[in-house]
Amino acid sequence: MLSCRKQLISRLLRRQASTLARGGYVEVQEEQGQPLKYPQVWLRDNCQCAECFHAATRARKSHWERGPINQKVSQVAYNQEKKQLEILWQDKHKSSFDLAWLRERDFGEAARERYLSEVYKPRAEIWGKSEFEAVRREFQYEDVIQKDAVLKDWLEALAIQGFAILKGAPNDVNVARHLANRIGYIKRTTYGDVFEVKSKPNAGNYAYLMTPLPLHTDMPYYEYKAGINILHTLVQSSSKGGANTLTDGFNVASRLRKDFPEDFEVLRTVPVNWFDIGHDGDQAQPFHSLWRSPVICLDVDGAITRINQNTTKRDSRFSVSMDEAIAWYRAYDRFLELAQSEAVEFKTQAGDVFVFNNLRMLHGRTAYEDAPGNKRHLVGAYVDWDIIYSKLRTLKFPNAKD
Repeated sequence: MLSCRKQLISRLLRRQASTLARGGYVEVQEEQGQPLKYPQVWLRDNCQCAECFHAATRARKSHWERGPINQKVSQVAYNQEKKQLEILWQDKHKSSFDLAWLRERDFGEAARERYLSEVYKPRAEIWGKSEFEAVRREFQYEDVIQKDAVLKDWLEALAIQGFAILKGAPNDVNVARHLANRIGYIKRTTYGDVFEVKSKPNAGNYAYLMTPLPLHTDMPYYEYKAGINILHTLVQSSSKGGANTLTDGFNVASRLRKDFPEDFEVLRTVPVNWFDIGHDGDQAQPFHSLWRSPVICLDVDGAITRINQNTTKRDSRFSVSMDEAIAWYRAYDRFLELAQSEAVEFKTQAGDVFVFNNLRMLHGRTAYEDAPGNKRHLVGAYVDWDIIYSKLRTLKFPNAKD
């Protein structure tokens, strides 16, 4: 009787985990659900034993020269008690994998999508002018500084909607710095770790004039472009002007991709020369920043990931053929037409902090005139998205092991 029972259990385990040498993968069939399949080479490469993996540093110890691609499975079994897949390789090496660990790394489409949207990066939700009020998120400055749950919500809003407004910030020139440090690390640029946006004599940047500031992204002339822009309004102009303008650049690019694919392709492929030459103030070090990149940039999955647009920082040098330049101007004109048609306008007040995704949002400002005793004055800072995503993950997954 006992022998029959052991044989039955053995047959069940063989059904739950089997190897298909022809396909080069191992299949784990749970009691319920779809089978999980893993390449043999991936399993060997990710062996979790002490010889192959250093748990304290979450680092793979094995060397590719050991030839995991040439090692095949000799035996495979599923340990029901430990909930582990156990493998004996042809070179007598042994590996075991927790089923929960395997399930999180399932090669199926649903698991891949879940990881990319929940762990890797939240998916951006594009919006147009008519949706602005619905997607606008406001937070209290002190809540973001003091409460991790609010900090997480704020960072998710920046990742998903692309902007948010903080209310109630103190009259302190260090507000932008405090927010950057609350996330992680400030990004220092040729304009310093923090910068002031106000009318300046001998201005070294177009933003320091009182003239209209057209829709743009900051620093397209940087290969490692600033991720978010933190703009704290210390003093707002009492004139009618000085209002913020904003357009979702990802929405504009998506509309081009759908309705004008030829223009989209031109703006995706033709590199533009972006530049910034000068110095910020009489005592500042001179700079000469150059970068060539298209207006629309895609990531490895084909999603829109970066918009470069800054008329004031677009070089007169255009290092492409004449035919490409002519086609680019036609497509660029379409892009600007759509961007301007989708622009919203609002005016921050003293104590507001306007924060937005600088890789995505086109922002600008209407003209204004400083009044005696009321000089429009903003203080800004930048933080890179690498730092923001890292902070967001530590807030969402505080107990993550790997």
